[in-house]
Amino acid sequence: MPLALLALAIGAFGIGTTEFVIMGLLPEVAGDFGVSIPTAGYLVTGYALGVVLGAPLMTALGTKVSRKRMLMLLMGLFIAGNLLSALAPAFGVMLIGRVVASLAHGAFFGIGSVVAADLVAPDKKAGAIAMMFTGLTVANVVGVPLGTLVGQSIGWRVTFGIVAALGVAGLAGIARLVPDMPKPEGVRLRHELAAFKNAQVLLAMAMTVLGFGGVFAAITYIAPMMTHVAGFADGSVTWLLVLFGLGMVGGNLIGGRYADRALMPMLFLSLGALAVALALFTLTAHNKFLAAVTIALIGALGFATVPPLQKRVLDQAHGAPTLASAVNIGAFNLGNALSAWLGGLVIAAGLGYTAPNWVGAALAAAALVLAFVSAALERREARTGTVIAGSAPAEQRGALTH
Repeated sequence: MPLALLALAIGAFGIGTTEFVIMGLLPEVAGDFGVSIPTAGYLVTGYALGVVLGAPLMTALGTKVSRKRMLMLLMGLFIAGNLLSALAPAFGVMLIGRVVASLAHGAFFGIGSVVAADLVAPDKKAGAIAMMFTGLTVANVVGVPLGTLVGQSIGWRVTFGIVAALGVAGLAGIARLVPDMPKPEGVRLRHELAAFKNAQVLLAMAMTVLGFGGVFAAITYIAPMMTHVAGFADGSVTWLLVLFGLGMVGGNLIGGRYADRALMPMLFLSLGALAVALALFTLTAHNKFLAAVTIALIGALGFATVPPLQKRVLDQAHGAPTLASAVNIGAFNLGNALSAWLGGLVIAAGLGYTAPNWVGAALAAAALVLAFVSAALERREARTGTVIAGSAPAEQRGALTH
């Protein structure tokens, strides 16, 4: 794998750390600004919404510059947002800083996926995408726990200062290691938008929302589930999340490796197994050992879907994939927000802290159904020779190889 992927992974590590570390620092931030915990929770919600909105917006703005330069500009935006958060004199200013940082998230992973795929041979594209996303998964194993520890021990402002420094390292790495890859000639915003006429692109994005949404339906409420149901101490939640992160790392690498060999079978297997694991979590959550194993398994199966889904979008939007790739990153966050809301509804309805697991299982099962629909549609088009809406014939031939 090219060394340039390391620079992308460093940027992904910083972005993953800033996205999730705030969850462990909400009490400190709320106490410092004199706001309630629910109010401080807007720092999470605001970031997620910023990713959803920023992915298409920043990608559209970047259609006139080279991909390398756009990645550098996005890291600059990320650094500015985290510095603003670290130095914020009031809660409102910190919220603005979080939103500014989030605007870089979707476009960075979207454009970065395209760049990573272009750096390697066609049969290694999913593996290259997975390598970049390893930075995000490792952030959940190393960056988030350490950032939480630093924030609780020294101060949350120090944590965001360190995250900004990670952004500087990512920016330097991109400037030094990523080759100058000019944007494809003749590709305009209207070409990027045309990809959304492709039913297969929309199906892949729907699978992203539902599949990864299933993961976050359970993980969002992991703390009360593990302390009130499994019987873990409050301090155990941190290492349980490390287990989840380790699962993510392994699943991401496995998903990337096997998606290059058999993309759709990999999706069938990972989504089906994820639905089963989430359903079983309602039972295993009552046993400490089984709960810990299931948490790692959910992380692995959930992130095993990421490289194949991202590559599926790139394949189907061939020729103008940048915007579709970025919007698919926003779809992950849309799934997170949707599943967290649905999980909260079933808890509020009095169904217990394990009820979100059933929600997650249903979402993952729905994603699996869409995967079968997508494959059936592709087989029908192969038999009839129908051109996929929004794709050129050459693009269709490339899509049918998976």
